[in-house]
Amino acid sequence: MKFRAVTIAVLLVFAAGSIFAHGNKVHVLGTVEKINPDSVVVKTKEGKSVEVKLVASTVYLLHVTENPAKTTDANENKPAKISDLAVGDLVVIHATPKESSLEADEIKFSVPAAPKTAAPGTPKPKS
Repeated sequence: MKFRAVTIAVLLVFAAGSIFAHGNKVHVLGTVEKINPDSVVVKTKEGKSVEVKLVASTVYLLHVTENPAKTTDANENKPAKISDLAVGDLVVIHATPKESSLEADEIKFSVPAAPKTAAPGTPKPKS
C-alpha cells in the first residue's frame, strides 16, 4: 500500500512539472496568414486568426524535415531570419502574454511539403 502511495505521489509531481514547465508561455500553432512589419497573423487549425507581435529578441528557426543528400540532417532546426518566413508556412510560436497581446519569443517554421506528382508515364488511378 505504501508503494502505491509513493508511486501516485511521484506521478503527481511529474504531471505538475509538465503543466508548469513553460510558465506563462503560450503556444500558437498553425499557418502563417499574414506578415506585418511588427507582427504575424497565424490561422490555427480551429480556424481562429491569432496576431503575435515580433520583438527584437524574437528567435527564428527553420525546421528542416528532409534533406535527401544527408540523412543525418533529416530533422533539425536551423537559424533563420524574419525574411525567410512566408505566408503559408507552418509555424509553432512560443509567445509571452504582454497586456492584451502576445510577444513572440521563438518562431519555429517549416515550408509545407509540395504535393507529390506522379512520375511521367505512370497511369492515373481509376475512379
